[in-house]
Amino acid sequence: MSEKNNTIGVAVIGLKMGRAHLEGYRNDPRTKILAVCDTDTELLGRIREEFGVETAVTGYRELLNNPDIGIISVATPDFIHAEQCIAALKAGKDVLCEKPMTADLDEALKIVKVVRETGRKFMIGQVCRYAPGFVLAKKMVERGEIGELYLVESEYAHSYKDCPGTGDWRKDPRREPFIGGGCHAVDLLRWVAGNAEEVFAYANHKCLTDWPVNDCTTAVFKFAGGVIGKVMVSIGCIRPYTMRSVFYGTEGTIICDNTSPQIQLCSRKNYRVHPEFATFPVDIKSHNVGDEIADFLDCITGDKPVVANELEGAITVATCLAAVESVASGMPVKVREVR
Repeated sequence: MSEKNNTIGVAVIGLKMGRAHLEGYRNDPRTKILAVCDTDTELLGRIREEFGVETAVTGYRELLNNPDIGIISVATPDFIHAEQCIAALKAGKDVLCEKPMTADLDEALKIVKVVRETGRKFMIGQVCRYAPGFVLAKKMVERGEIGELYLVESEYAHSYKDCPGTGDWRKDPRREPFIGGGCHAVDLLRWVAGNAEEVFAYANHKCLTDWPVNDCTTAVFKFAGGVIGKVMVSIGCIRPYTMRSVFYGTEGTIICDNTSPQIQLCSRKNYRVHPEFATFPVDIKSHNVGDEIADFLDCITGDKPVVANELEGAITVATCLAAVESVASGMPVKVREVR
């Protein structure tokens, strides 16, 4: 933190998704954007000018020795997160890493180890935890408005046909869609229902046939406490993006997503003859990076523990990988325990 103006210097690596991070930091008086990094020099130049950033580099290691940078956001492709996060942590920076934390559990565990060794703050950007509809749904579950959970469902339906990413990084065979995009839905269900113990999954490849990975996966999870869960991931679907989610309890049902201005609740206590849904208005903030960043800054400035921390990130990776393994083996797979 700068002694001159009491702000934290920030750098952002990866400026496609990183743009949302930049907007979040720009809107928070506790931070000052000092540097940006991207291998796309044209994008780098535009962002530098738009946000008035002094330092713009193509190599992230150039940022690590700058003592004025206290936070680094890592918003690059999934399979290089670990290298950049570990380097930033070892350089004494607090790190906000885009989801998924990694696509490899051993790498995720290395990040966990380094966070513990360095004592730095680390947040994984599972932004569904900040979408207003999902936040309200979780509160309703916690208040007991639908009784005891017994079934939870979520989906990640997002057509990638016309958005393969800069340099086609989303088409890279190292990026399994159930981890890269599906981690949103998996983490959401974990956040509401607790950790999954076992999974069985099927996948097919009928939409994006020129891509090297399965484009649709459905996984059934057994959660702690006997809750059943289902996650569907489709990256070749013909429909608008959605993460429609449903939470079934012994006393009611919640239907919600991150793209609608309302969520629905049907509870036993609120109907007399026929079941019906009541609606509750919510803001539409499908990728609420601003609140995510504000929460991270609260943790740093107030020295509070991060909830969406390195361990949470690693457990979500382990849960997703168990589903991928089940597809390959055709058998149920236990989720590897992460501590």
